[in-house]
Formats: sequence, C-alpha cells, structure tokens
Amino acid sequence: MHYKLLLEYDGTKYHGWQVQPTGATVQGTLEAALSRILNTPIRVRVAGRTDARVHALGQIATFHTARRLDLGSFQHSLNSILPSDISIHAIGEVADTFHPRYDARSRTYQYRIWNRPYPSAVHARYSWYIPYPLDQVAMNTAAALLIGHHNFASFQGADSVERTPWRTVMHSAVCRERDFLVYTVEARSFLRHMVRNIVGTLVDVGRGALSPDEFAAVFAAHDRSRAGLNAPPQGLFLVAVRY
Repeated sequence: MHYKLLLEYDGTKYHGWQVQPTGATVQGTLEAALSRILNTPIRVRVAGRTDARVHALGQIATFHTARRLDLGSFQHSLNSILPSDISIHAIGEVADTFHPRYDARSRTYQYRIWNRPYPSAVHARYSWYIPYPLDQVAMNTAAALLIGHHNFASFQGADSVERTPWRTVMHSAVCRERDFLVYTVEARSFLRHMVRNIVGTLVDVGRGALSPDEFAAVFAAHDRSRAGLNAPPQGLFLVAVRY
C-alpha cells in the first residue's frame, strides 16, 4: 500500500530534511518512527527537501508498506512517538504511481521578517529580525517583477545543481502583518536557496539600497554576485504543495 502524509515541523534543531551521515534530520526522524511502528525498514519520498533550520507547515511525504493501515489509529500512534517538533496532520492512501515531488503542480513558501526596533523572544526562531524600517510598497513592487517564466540565475545558490535556472512563478508578493513583513511566493519548482536569495535582495530594496528598477536589472543580469545576501534560514516556511 502507498500512503501520503501531510506534516508540519519546526526545523530549528534539524540539519534539514535529507538524511545525512551526521546530525538529526527530519527524514531520518520520520523514517525511524515509521520503521518502529511497522516493524520493518521504511523509506519516504518528499515533495521538497528543506535546508537546515527551515520549517514546514504543509510538507508532503509518501511511503510504502505491505500492511493496510487503520489511518486514524496509525496517525495517532505516529504522532505519539514523534518528537513534539514534528506533527502529522493527515494521512491517506494514494495510487502506487503517485510521487510527491514530480506530481506537484506548485509549491508555496513564505518568508517572515520581524521588522520593529527591538527583537522578539518568541519569534526569533521563526523570522529574520531587521530593526530598521523597510518600505513594503517598494519591496512588493519589486517582488511582482518575478511573476512569470524567467531565468532565476541571479537568485540561484552557488551549490545549485539544477540543469536549468528557468522557473515559473505564479505568485510573488510582500505584505505587512503588524510587526512582520511576509514574502509569499508560489512556483512550480525552486532553485536551491532561491527564495532566501530573493528575500535578501528584496530587503535591499526595502532599505533603499536598490530601487525596484535596479532590482529588475539585478534579476535580468543572471549573475548571483549582483544580488543581495542569502537571508537566514529560520524565517522560511514551506507552506503548501498543490497537486
């Protein structure tokens, strides 16, 4: 049988999603829990691998097992042995041909900036603290330029191994939610570090170091060295995967 999990996790203490030789990972922790319950080694596939300290509110993973599961009971058992920073929101049976990564039509990420003169003790693990004023209108104007099918080489991580830097973005916007600035972006797929590199450059727009027109020139240059810094990971959330 083939099952799909909808899960949430706080990535603070994890070395990202993917299993690594050293350090705790979300994948390794989830596979250990599944293997313990099902009494056999279990491997999972995932919609999108997240980096160290990046969070997820709507990650999708799948696994195979020979057993037919009582879904409600299994979800309760799995949550009871997983650590408190990983939670299974739903489980369902899917076709054997379903692949959480390749069948996804889009992924939505949010990046949260804590933007007031003093830091937050509560939100520090889940946002980038920037104490100086940021121009949300200018940032949103620049963010809208990313919508469409474009070459995103200017925002590609130095260690990116993708075959092409071209990506299709359906939504890109910056809004203010009280003391937060929130960047939301939906795309069919993303380059490594793409969202964080975009955010770092949007912050340059917000603080007045770049105009929206200059942001457009950086984007069009297809040169990572022209763009801003790589925003820290703790502000980034995988919000949803659409199929």
